[in-house]
Amino acid sequence: MEIVTQVNGILNAFIWGLPAMVCIIGVGLYLSLKTGFIQIRKFSYALRCTIGRMFKKKEASDGAITPFQAVCTALAATVGTGNIAGVAGAIAIGGPGAVFWMWVSALLGMCTKFFEVTLAVHFRERNDRGELVGGPMYYIKNGLGKKWMILAYAYAFFGVCAVFGTGNATQVNTITAAIDAALLNFNVLPASQLSTCNLIIGIVICCIVGLILIGGVKRIGRVSEKLVPLMALLYVVLALGIIVINVDAVPAVFASIFEGAFKPSAVTGGIVGSFFLSMKKGVSRGIFSNEAGLGTGSIAHACADTREPIQQGMFGIFEVFMDTIVICTMTALVILLSGVSVPYGQAAGAELTISGFTAVYGNWVSIFTAVAMCCFAFSTIIGWGLYGARCAEFLFGSRIILPFNIAYALIAIVGATVNLGLVWDVSDTFNGFMIVPNLIAVFLLAPTVFKVLKEHFQEK
Repeated sequence: MEIVTQVNGILNAFIWGLPAMVCIIGVGLYLSLKTGFIQIRKFSYALRCTIGRMFKKKEASDGAITPFQAVCTALAATVGTGNIAGVAGAIAIGGPGAVFWMWVSALLGMCTKFFEVTLAVHFRERNDRGELVGGPMYYIKNGLGKKWMILAYAYAFFGVCAVFGTGNATQVNTITAAIDAALLNFNVLPASQLSTCNLIIGIVICCIVGLILIGGVKRIGRVSEKLVPLMALLYVVLALGIIVINVDAVPAVFASIFEGAFKPSAVTGGIVGSFFLSMKKGVSRGIFSNEAGLGTGSIAHACADTREPIQQGMFGIFEVFMDTIVICTMTALVILLSGVSVPYGQAAGAELTISGFTAVYGNWVSIFTAVAMCCFAFSTIIGWGLYGARCAEFLFGSRIILPFNIAYALIAIVGATVNLGLVWDVSDTFNGFMIVPNLIAVFLLAPTVFKVLKEHFQEK
């Protein structure tokens, strides 16, 4: 385990180091400049394409899901513990300034994700079961040709490796932590019985996840379209309450975010003194949350029953905006406005966010935060289950889907019962490795999107 930890530490430092930051920000900036910052210039159009189409109740064709179900499935995977634990960890290690760099990564990521979704719909295909499939491995295969297939296989391999940790075990661990906190706060169970309770939780989640995933993409879409709006509304209402109660302190908090972005030591008392550390944590946690650059969200969008790649691509802009600009910012404000002591320089997670809520509302709110966190984490589990199945299918064919879904569901029991410190770190590394082949493909296929984009607005 020590060797694994050391090797992973070296790989993680490389993949999330300066080269990765330059690559992520560089590609996002290049695409933004070439499109005249379409994420800003066409933001109102993106809202019309997304919110305007979300509530059109129609059945999708065979092997597909509605555009609303597609965005809910993608949001289900992105709006998860990255918004709760990831933001808390970024602030603790990188200071309040990390939030600023989250915003920067989100602004550029809105354009990157627009390109990913557009390419996924443009280059998708049907599998042998008649389902629409797409994503980075398919737009590499169908857009770049055979000589680039190594990138497609690499992406699918890293995707399969990442989903068990990023999409499942760590999410289940967050669910058990939230439920344990609520049970302890109200003295429902003694601490000695929590391990048994966690095992039961893991088994229940395993069964539910298995039933949903085995039901296929349509069942995933139906669950997501009901779960995502509920969890987002519950969390936003609770966070808005803290902002309203502490509205006088909001300007000072934003000032600390902007100052901390370029001079972290001034805000953290010298504990976080590195400008690059603040930027690194903000960008990496932002990507972990909104998945712009990972390409995973495009896998869900490829299943959408639509003939308009550009209109579906607008959902990518909307997703990153909602995930990072809205929900991650609210999480940061909850922590920074509540008056809780932030352990700068130390690892922190969901418990810091929960303490922010309880400091303002009292212990009773732990029930609501537990429900919200369970919804966030569970939605991520089913969303990443689809991503993992598609990556496994690309590597081994459709016969692997059922065994994969069973194995993926069983991992929930592991996530509920063991310490996952190393799993978080390894998953973070695999996420980084997924970015490399995806961004290479997006950069090389950018002219295709430029062409489709020009034709789309000429028709409009």
